[in-house]
Amino acid sequence: MRRLLNFVYDSAAALAALFMVGLLGMVLLSIVSRQFHFHVPGTDAYAGYMMAAAGFLALAHTLKRGEHIRVTLLLSVLKGGARKAFELWSLAIATLLAVLFAFYSCKLAWQSHEFHDISTSSDATPLWIPQIAMALGTVILAIAFVDELVLELLNKRQSAEHSEALRNE
Repeated sequence: MRRLLNFVYDSAAALAALFMVGLLGMVLLSIVSRQFHFHVPGTDAYAGYMMAAAGFLALAHTLKRGEHIRVTLLLSVLKGGARKAFELWSLAIATLLAVLFAFYSCKLAWQSHEFHDISTSSDATPLWIPQIAMALGTVILAIAFVDELVLELLNKRQSAEHSEALRNE
């Protein structure tokens, strides 16, 4: 199961990287089109879609690598059972919020599909298409938080070392 989860996190990160390359392509296309006096409609909108997709798809991978910003001021003073309880409480709240975020992101994409919502910009893209990346990213983030919570419950979670935590504060 661990290999599958790591594969999902890594695959989402790779997909996020591809969207970053696509974002670069859209920006370059926009610059080149201005320089050579031709217009490619929708480049700004597609750049925005790709930026959002890259951000959402990278969330779980970032969490699993311990790169999300954490406020460790309180954790640094807590020891033993109090620290464990606070970690469990914070992970449970984060898991709940991530699951709600995933649910409503999926609901938004579904409703956009059902109502045939389209972009108001010149590209007129059906909005459910770029919203799929957001929904997928939030679902994988929710899975990652459940994973972290279970690992903490089983005492198998690796917390950031003190020096690693300092660069995130």
